[in-house]
Amino acid sequence: MKKNILRYILPAALLAVSISLYALKADTGVTADADNAGLKLPAGFGALKVADLGAQARHIAVTPQGIIYVKLARPKDGKGILVLKEGTQGKAEVISSFANYGGTGMYIKDGYMYASSNKEVFRYKLNDKNEVINPNEPEKIITGLKMGREHETKSIVLDNAGNIYVNVGAYSNSCQEKDRQLGSMGIKGCPILDSAGGIWQFKANKLNQTYKDGVRYTTGLRNVVGLDWNQQNNQLFVMQHGRDQLHDIFPAMYTIKESSLLPAECMYALKKGDNAGWPYMYYDQIQHKKIMAPEYGGDGKKEAVGNFIDPAAAYPGHMAPNALLFYTGNMFPEKYRNGAFIAFHGSWNRAPEPQAGYFVVFQPFKNGKPFGDWEVFADNFSGSAAKTAAGRADHRPCGLAQGSDGSLYISDDSKGSIYRIVYKK
Repeated sequence: MKKNILRYILPAALLAVSISLYALKADTGVTADADNAGLKLPAGFGALKVADLGAQARHIAVTPQGIIYVKLARPKDGKGILVLKEGTQGKAEVISSFANYGGTGMYIKDGYMYASSNKEVFRYKLNDKNEVINPNEPEKIITGLKMGREHETKSIVLDNAGNIYVNVGAYSNSCQEKDRQLGSMGIKGCPILDSAGGIWQFKANKLNQTYKDGVRYTTGLRNVVGLDWNQQNNQLFVMQHGRDQLHDIFPAMYTIKESSLLPAECMYALKKGDNAGWPYMYYDQIQHKKIMAPEYGGDGKKEAVGNFIDPAAAYPGHMAPNALLFYTGNMFPEKYRNGAFIAFHGSWNRAPEPQAGYFVVFQPFKNGKPFGDWEVFADNFSGSAAKTAAGRADHRPCGLAQGSDGSLYISDDSKGSIYRIVYKK
């Protein structure tokens, strides 16, 4: 009798296991690499390397059809946008390329793909499969943006009311009379802010706009590479790259150790007319204060005077936040819903202290605001702790995108790897 029961129970149990494994695969749609593509992740998560492009992959956009659009910092074989198509296992191949310009910005919204060079913003009409209809004839919607010898990239995002927001980075470290020179003081009134050092708002559907057609939405932002529109409270959030070289320029005021940690890399929640304070101040995440910049009369302790907004959150200095993404998917556990992922590209200017960054962190949110401590989510892009400390990372996370299934895509602008993170439980 027992043998007869086992005869029915065992196949049923095996079938249940098979169904369970199938459901796991169906949930993610892909299988993680055996080594999680070399990444260190929280329990329950897996990663695969989708592609290796051999080019500097900046921001990315992913469609429900498995098309990945990648903006390259510099054109490869004369083309600055790569189009990848995913197969059934999540791996992808380049199927086409277009656009004769490099840059960073990439965003899909309302049937168009938007992409930026370092001076202009274009848009491309998509068909019902989210394929670019005419890649060789984009519409130029913004032109004549200021570009200097540093912070030249133009990151972009759209709201829900037909507006596009463009970062115009300040072509300076701290608006000194002599940029990055020992003891050089700040230029009174900082003329750079007329056309850079802030976020400009334009219409998303109007062609050939220049500064006179747009609005300086916010000012006092040294450089923003990562930005996103928070759907939960319908507001623009950005990540600022904080200023450099406090010790190098003012060695009597700052130690090497202080200069390696300060100032904070700040997340700002922006409203029209806000001033984040660059170059006149910086945020000290250790003192939890807005501090007057030494170029403008500060001494490392004097609090800033002016109508400058507070950051929504602050992170250790010089880690270079290059992407911000609010997670709205269903694949990851509930704690991640409406929170923010931030790609920290990694530092170069902490020496002789160890360099830092080269990871993706998660910032919890509640009711549209940062809530609780941030945590490292995906690490080991650099390859090892020693490579991180030396600043010789194998890979540097730069762009973030959410797949239609809720998975998280990460681009690398060192070797051009594209990663995809899935939840396996």
